[in-house]
Amino acid sequence: MAKTISEKLASFITDLGSDGLPADVIEMAKLCVLDWLGSAIAGSKTRPIQMFVRVARGLGGTPQATVIPDGSKTSSHFAALVNAASSHVVEMDDLHKPSVLHPAAPVIPAALAVAERDGIAGREFLTAIVAGYEVAIRAGEALGPSHYHFWQTTATCGVFGAAAAAGKLLRLTPEQIVWALGSAGTQSAGLWEFLVEGAMSKQLHLAKAAADGLLAALLAEQGLTAASQIFEGEKGLAQATSTAPELARLTEGLGTRPLRILENSFKAHAACYHIHSSIDAALAIKTRLNAKPTDIKKITVRVYSAALDLLEKVEPASPYAAKFSIPYCVATALLHGRVGLDDFTQEGIRDRAVRHLMSTVVLQTDPELDRVYPDKWPAVVTIETTQGIRHEARVDFPKGDPKNPMTPEELIAKFHALTRRILPEPSRSLLIERCLTLDKLDNVQGLLAGVELT
Repeated sequence: MAKTISEKLASFITDLGSDGLPADVIEMAKLCVLDWLGSAIAGSKTRPIQMFVRVARGLGGTPQATVIPDGSKTSSHFAALVNAASSHVVEMDDLHKPSVLHPAAPVIPAALAVAERDGIAGREFLTAIVAGYEVAIRAGEALGPSHYHFWQTTATCGVFGAAAAAGKLLRLTPEQIVWALGSAGTQSAGLWEFLVEGAMSKQLHLAKAAADGLLAALLAEQGLTAASQIFEGEKGLAQATSTAPELARLTEGLGTRPLRILENSFKAHAACYHIHSSIDAALAIKTRLNAKPTDIKKITVRVYSAALDLLEKVEPASPYAAKFSIPYCVATALLHGRVGLDDFTQEGIRDRAVRHLMSTVVLQTDPELDRVYPDKWPAVVTIETTQGIRHEARVDFPKGDPKNPMTPEELIAKFHALTRRILPEPSRSLLIERCLTLDKLDNVQGLLAGVELT
């Protein structure tokens, strides 16, 4: 009898060995942990994350793993829940373009929670992350754009990556991993409706993906059975949530190079990644734009339909909602030459120059850009001045894309920028060193040891 998709994925997960991983994959996994940890620390003091902390603290739990926002210990389940939410709230966590998925936020918290609880070595921890990225990303690719129209793929597919990473570290059998994937899939959820109001549900999506994936693996360890055809079954995830699934993408070339983690992108701007090409195009124009904000007559931003479908109705009524506003981010880039954490404030939203530039922005879809999405996430920005001068720039690969990568040095600088208001310099440098030498760490419990996170 032919293997199910889950059985093929389970074989890949159990067979993946740390000794067999290429050096570039290990190095990328370490950079992913560093980048994720910076985002998790940066988000730790925000209002929604403090809500998660209070709930987790109130519910209690056996002290097994670190809650990054306050440095306390709680159950691995609650640690994964809180840390996943914290790593996504500032919108600086990584992204895989073809799957439209942020893999670190669900995968790494689940893996870290198990690794801390069980005293796992760093290289084994990194191997589990590689497995989790592969499974989550392939699930996102398989469900495709029609799924993304309603569902936040990072939540619905991230839960599989969390289950895979946790299952790998728990050393589940292939049969148990099939059960873990089945239980993960039956919990898969995360609807985009929250975005219209700029609500806080996005953090809950990622929190649940990490915690539910871990829960699925822990239950499978105890023998809880689940659907073996959760992806392809008649009442499985693909039939329920996608009008044009490509299920072959879950298993084609599984285990061969390049592993999906090598296709990962890192964020250079503190905004939704759908806006990054527009930001970079605006920044490119700014270098040659000899005009005051009041001299700008019209800004046309052309993007692919998926970006506008998700973001067109977003009003920047709050700093968080502004991260999903194309006009706000483009205006900020033109005025300040950056779109960083400090640019998302109520003062920034009310700024008269920002509001003026936002009022000149016209958003359009472009069929040519649709044809290359999601392999490219392109944008074309055109600026017309009151003097009749016209400037235009197109960006297909924003900064941080594998074809326009951030260097390790730039990622280290990003970590410092994200965490400098929370951690003193010695702690920042210590965490950077530990992340970049994770493959040499005997016990992942040492990753956060001695760092003041309160």
